Amino acid sequence: MAQPNPGRDLLIIGGGAAGFFAAINAAEAAPGLRVLILEKSSQLLGKVRISGGGRCNVTHACFDPQQLVGYYPRGGKALLGAFTRFQPRDTVEWFRLRGVKLKTEADGRMFPITDSSQTIIDCLMRAARRQKVEIRTKTTVGRLTTDGSRFEAHLTSGEVITVRQVLLATGGDRNSLQLASRLSHSIESPVPSLFTFNIRDERLHDLAGISVPEATVRLPGHKLEARGPLLVTHWGLSGPAVLRLSAWGARSLHENQYRAALIVNWLPGLTREQINHWLQDARESHPRQKAMTSPPDARLPQRLWAKLTRAAGFSDTTNWADASKTMLSHLVDEIHQGEYLIQGKGQFKDEFVTCGGVSLDEINFKTMQSRLVPGLYFAGEILNIDGLTGGFNFQNAWTTAWLAAQSIASQQMENSP
Repeated sequence: MAQPNPGRDLLIIGGGAAGFFAAINAAEAAPGLRVLILEKSSQLLGKVRISGGGRCNVTHACFDPQQLVGYYPRGGKALLGAFTRFQPRDTVEWFRLRGVKLKTEADGRMFPITDSSQTIIDCLMRAARRQKVEIRTKTTVGRLTTDGSRFEAHLTSGEVITVRQVLLATGGDRNSLQLASRLSHSIESPVPSLFTFNIRDERLHDLAGISVPEATVRLPGHKLEARGPLLVTHWGLSGPAVLRLSAWGARSLHENQYRAALIVNWLPGLTREQINHWLQDARESHPRQKAMTSPPDARLPQRLWAKLTRAAGFSDTTNWADASKTMLSHLVDEIHQGEYLIQGKGQFKDEFVTCGGVSLDEINFKTMQSRLVPGLYFAGEILNIDGLTGGFNFQNAWTTAWLAAQSIASQQMENSP
């Protein structure tokens, strides 16, 4: 192999959140470290820009590592130790020291007080310039090789870059994962996570925009369940409950081509017996009222209630007094365990998250260095780690990038003359 290129000590492949955070922290920890970031697209920090509807959901206000790992369908066990070293509290402080204050919303999500992702982008870009990090866009690495002491990054342009240390922070796209695969790393095939459910059902027809503050959604064949707000969309169901379920069921739903039975409990705070008593009370208290127009519980929107009662056999003119035991029993089922057919998936806004990536058993989570290839590091979504919506995927990026940066800087300091 050729000698390392003059002026470069560390090559970072990927110009997203993890790549920038690693570059900045490595350069700060090892003054004089010469870092080059290569980004294949024309835009740096693309996911930072679109996260949180353009506000950037930087992290989540969960400061207990044991609790925090519960938000990761895959990778939580590996991250437990990592979060004891760099967690959301450290992320908040890191940005504060660089002039960016974060705020916490009612659901725990944390955003810059400006409510603009540009604030985070500007912070990272300033910090990178301050550390003299070299950045190149529209640059693709076609092949990465090593002789055990140095790496050669073969660009599709024909240029070859030679360095001692490489960090892969490319995200979960298949072409980038091939760089790790060709260096003997095992890859869990990436499949979508955090997606909405396509459901064509008369009970949801014309209800787009209707939301329920809390519902339970369950995949009975996969023994998975999630609870939270539920939103009816033009194509089916969305909202935090569905997104959580899609994350935990990402692999099995993919294997079943996104076709599965979904059980919805529209009032999870009540048992079947309580719902039945609640309906009986409505029949006795308001016998002459039209059942379809008078939901007994304000948590069920009127239009949704009308759909559920019609599905249970009620007509527009059915009074509560005319509701038979069979109709009431069917209505209990519709409320407590309505069955819907998932017939596909949709993407969650502009945020695309995958499960899959480099096998975690092959990574030292104290340093984020490969156990197979000395000098090769990983950070962010290229790893087989994915979190729920709410800032958890970014926290994975910040934490793994920071750990990699500390190890890289330590190695650099040890090898400096």
